[in-house]
Amino acid sequence: MNPVNKAELLKTLEDRVEAHIADTIALFQNRSNDFLNMPSAAGGWSVAQCLDHLNSYGDFYLPHIEKKLLDSEDANSLAFTSSWFGAYFTKMMDPKTGKKKYKAMKGHIPASDRDAAKVVGEFLRQQELLMSYLRQARKKDLNKIKIPISISKLIKLRLGDVFQFLIAHNERHMQQAKRNLIREKAV
Repeated sequence: MNPVNKAELLKTLEDRVEAHIADTIALFQNRSNDFLNMPSAAGGWSVAQCLDHLNSYGDFYLPHIEKKLLDSEDANSLAFTSSWFGAYFTKMMDPKTGKKKYKAMKGHIPASDRDAAKVVGEFLRQQELLMSYLRQARKKDLNKIKIPISISKLIKLRLGDVFQFLIAHNERHMQQAKRNLIREKAV
């Protein structure tokens, strides 16, 4: 993989997280519980289920990221290079490059009737935390910090890859949640 400018990468990721926060506030925050829990017209997940699924990944990754950021030394690294594995996972999840559907992993399948306001609030809290970690990462070496992945704690990805994967995964399910708004226009 080719090295990328770390500052530019982090800025791009911050912009994507900022867009997820803004969209969540504008599109989902003040919706009714019934609306947010209504299954997709195509039989897929409701808005609340999409966000709850993302929260389950945040529950896993954010504490690991926090610990590793706290435990690592500041570094003056200017570049980040994705590992083959990290680039593969990101490409798989990114809606622009990963068109295949995947079954949710055990432990990340959301219940069908959630307290939607709590789910939305937790998603916003996690996105603000993720934004904070992206900013802290400016002073870290994204190549050296390793984070275990949710499917096997034995496999670890570089922090830069985890950020890219997590935010691509968020984008994938934000798009899925937004597709539920189409039914509103059809009514």
